[in-house]
Amino acid sequence: MQSNMLDLADLFGGFSQAAQESSAVICSRAGCTAPAQWALLWVNPKIHTGNRRKIWLCCEAHLAYLSDFLTARQFLKQTLPIAELPPRGRA
Repeated sequence: MQSNMLDLADLFGGFSQAAQESSAVICSRAGCTAPAQWALLWVNPKIHTGNRRKIWLCCEAHLAYLSDFLTARQFLKQTLPIAELPPRGRA
């Protein structure tokens, strides 16, 4: 799992300390401008290969909705608090 997180940080361009603060990022739900608190790591196996993970950030209010959407399609791999996403280059 650790190697997946390193690949994730490289894919996303790294996570600065500021980006890990929930007030620095907003929810990915269309039309929502609330601060994101969660990171949903997902993959569509038909188009993504290897350890690649996509990320949706979400607020507490949309966590269940977005998780259910991804789970129904068997895309959701992991849910993490934003603070647990590694900064770029950290092992």
